[in-house]
Amino acid sequence: MGNMDFSTTIGIWLKDLQLYTFEQICRKPSKNNWSLGQVGMHLIKETDYFFEQVRTCAGIDDNQDKAKSMDAVIMFRNGQFPDEMIEGPPSNQNTPQPANIELLVSDFKRLKKEIETLESLIFKTTHEGKTEHPGLGHFNAKEWLQFAEMHFRHHLRQKKRIEDFLESKKN
Repeated sequence: MGNMDFSTTIGIWLKDLQLYTFEQICRKPSKNNWSLGQVGMHLIKETDYFFEQVRTCAGIDDNQDKAKSMDAVIMFRNGQFPDEMIEGPPSNQNTPQPANIELLVSDFKRLKKEIETLESLIFKTTHEGKTEHPGLGHFNAKEWLQFAEMHFRHHLRQKKRIEDFLESKKN
C-alpha cells in the first residue's frame, strides 16, 4: 500500500463533499443511519487514533511477540474489510454532525498530508513494536497505516448508500 492509494481514497471524499449542501451532508437516511457528515467525522476521529498508533509503534519495541486475530489476518491478506455492514460499538450513536463542510475538508486534507510523514517514519524506524486493536489483536506501524486505509475505503460503500438516498430525495 502506497500513500497514493490512501491519498486517492481521501481525494474521493474531498471531491464528493463539494457536491452537497451542508443540509444534505447532515441528512440521515434513517434514525439509525449516519449522515455523510457523521461518516466523515467518524473517519477523522478513527484515522487520528490509527495514526497515533502508527507513531507509537514506530517508537517502541513492545509486544513484538503478539499476533493479529484470524479475522485481521484474513482482512490484511484480502487487503480490505469484509464486504458486509459492520455493527460498530454503541458509542457510534454519539457520532456528531460536523460543524460545517469546511471543517471536514480541512481535516481530510490534514490526514492526507500526514500519510506521507507516517510512511517516511515507518521507512526510517528501527523499532518493530505493536499496539493492540480493540478487537483484532496487535498491529505494527505499517499494519496500522494499512488498516487506516482499508477502514477509509470500507466506508466508501456506506458513502454510496447515503448518496443514493440523497439522490432519491432530489426527485
